[in-house]
Amino acid sequence: MDLDKISRSASMDAEIGNQLDSDVGKVLRNTYMLLGASIAFSAVMAGISMLLRVPYMGLWMLLPYFALLFMIEKTKNSGAGIFWVFALTGFMGVTLGPILSAVLALRGPEPIMLALGSTAVTFFAASAYVLKTRKNLNAIGGFLFIGILIAFIGGIANVFLQMPALTLTVSCMFAVLSTGIIMWQTSEIIHGGERNYISATVTLFVMVYNLFSILLSFFGMSDD
Repeated sequence: MDLDKISRSASMDAEIGNQLDSDVGKVLRNTYMLLGASIAFSAVMAGISMLLRVPYMGLWMLLPYFALLFMIEKTKNSGAGIFWVFALTGFMGVTLGPILSAVLALRGPEPIMLALGSTAVTFFAASAYVLKTRKNLNAIGGFLFIGILIAFIGGIANVFLQMPALTLTVSCMFAVLSTGIIMWQTSEIIHGGERNYISATVTLFVMVYNLFSILLSFFGMSDD
């Protein structure tokens, strides 16, 4: 009798495990598909922004940025959420256009290619490490997001302070923390903490955007 209970329990555990693996695979697949499409769309919008010579928005970009994040959070459980993901990533591509134009004018295309390659390598290495080792990084999520908030406040303050040392410090913090959040978000998916691929996509996209922007500043403005 006990053996039957043990057998049924093991069978149920296996079934639950298979279901979890299936859910994880689905979320990962949908997340990476939407992430790839949104990055491509953002690149197209950056190109259009360059052609139209859209001016640099500075801190004004934060108003539509947070508004779009709010709309994504509100609609993430419906098909409308995908529309707002593309609205956000397209807008961020537009804001990147003036920066790319400035780098091209000053340094040519090489810094952009270096930043693209470095961002891609960092993203795939961070994701692959977590997928391979299946480390659970849930415990460091709070630390990472507090760090991002501190770096964000420091960046805002430095717009007015214009301190080169603070600029470098904030940039390095963003680069390290963005890489950490890519790993954390991947861990959340594979361990069942994240089941909404729209939320996961937005988190990963913003971190990739941060990394690319920071690396672009390092490669493109290294003598400034």
